[in-house]
Amino acid sequence: MSASLTLFFSPTSPYVRKVMVLLHETGQLGMVNLHGVTLTPVNPNADVNEHNPAGKIPALQLADSSVLHDSRVILDYFDHQHGGEPLIPRDGPERWRRLTLASLADAVTDAAILVRYETFLRPEDKRWDDWVLGQCSKIDRALAAFEDAAGELDERFDVAAISAACALGYLDFRMPDLNWRRDCPKLAAWYSTVSQRPSLVATAPVH
Repeated sequence: MSASLTLFFSPTSPYVRKVMVLLHETGQLGMVNLHGVTLTPVNPNADVNEHNPAGKIPALQLADSSVLHDSRVILDYFDHQHGGEPLIPRDGPERWRRLTLASLADAVTDAAILVRYETFLRPEDKRWDDWVLGQCSKIDRALAAFEDAAGELDERFDVAAISAACALGYLDFRMPDLNWRRDCPKLAAWYSTVSQRPSLVATAPVH
């Protein structure tokens, strides 16, 4: 049976990667047709804009042609489609803690992408060093919090761990000189182990 869902996709997007990891972990990859796109804020994609007015990926077109967008929404959708243990706790304090950790990981990714845009896409004479430093400070604060929470990430591979692993993978991919492992040894040890999971190996971005 052919896939009935279409995921607007780029293999280097850390937000798309979160969705792909969950699909691998829950055995749902075969349900999805991958529609590859390349886009930046100054190079939008018409197909994406048609389905997601924000012009961002991932976007997921369902069988009825309706579209979900934002990785957190799509993760929640797919987490309700499998019969295994939920990767997003359904209720209680654990739900809010794991979603908060996932949100912090997304903040790392957001800041890293803004640094990437400022230092790679923006013309050199228009770059704002203080802006980059501000984003790097966000990353540093978030990583310090994850260093304290490394034991929590190790409890289970769920939305928090997926989001943190994808954020750290993006730092290694786009900010290889950051050397975050020096100041976060517990987080580095966790990531060294978790990054060997088949779902993360299969979705690792390549230059």
